[in-house]
Amino acid sequence: MGWLCQGLLWTLAALCAGPVNAQTSTRFADDMAERTRACTACHGEQGRAGPDGYYPRLAGKPAGYLHNQLRNFAQGRRHYELMTRLVDPLTDDYLGEMAQYFANLKLPYPAPTANNAISAERLAQGRQWVMQGDAARGLPACTQCHGVRLTGVQPNVPGLLGLPLDYLNAQLGAWQTGQRRAHAPDCMAEIVKRMPAQDLIAVSSWLARQPLPADTRPAEARPAGPDLPESLRCGSAPELSAASPARNRGRP
Repeated sequence: MGWLCQGLLWTLAALCAGPVNAQTSTRFADDMAERTRACTACHGEQGRAGPDGYYPRLAGKPAGYLHNQLRNFAQGRRHYELMTRLVDPLTDDYLGEMAQYFANLKLPYPAPTANNAISAERLAQGRQWVMQGDAARGLPACTQCHGVRLTGVQPNVPGLLGLPLDYLNAQLGAWQTGQRRAHAPDCMAEIVKRMPAQDLIAVSSWLARQPLPADTRPAEARPAGPDLPESLRCGSAPELSAASPARNRGRP
């Protein structure tokens, strides 16, 4: 099965890369870098991100998060035909190997490039929602799940910095329309229900303007703080859905 999967990836990579001189003898290394050429044809060399703003960075994201996203495409929670066809013949173990490969790539991030027209007042509101949340709407701060530095949390929570504005807006919109889903309970689907589109744009616009910290690695644990309410637990991140020991006390 491994060679079949590898052959599929090579074939897709060749199709994306364009015609090859028939007289050229092509040899492939037997490693994951070669097997994921089909991924980097869209997501950029070494998974640094595609040039159009819609193919996100893969390098350095938590392996659990990347594995979950590959599963979501394979199991119909996310919808993009090329990705579905790519992962469909692959075993779950192989998807996990691919996720771990990209997670291990520690590469520098580009400078932020967002320049959409938005007022300073709206950007300030976006920052407030990211860093402090909104108690009136029952919205936690983004930092509560995505880490104080917003670079993600091991093993399953992605970073929010270093992502193009178009990608952020597209994914938040996909959650609003149900085109993107996660394992239940789907915390992000619930959060976007509580925010109108203009507030989501304020959040994404602020995030897309932020430089990366010196240490871009995902945090090892989420920040200390109150437990998330039941409606905002994250099925794709079990560490965010686990009840506290006090809550479990006396339960079987």
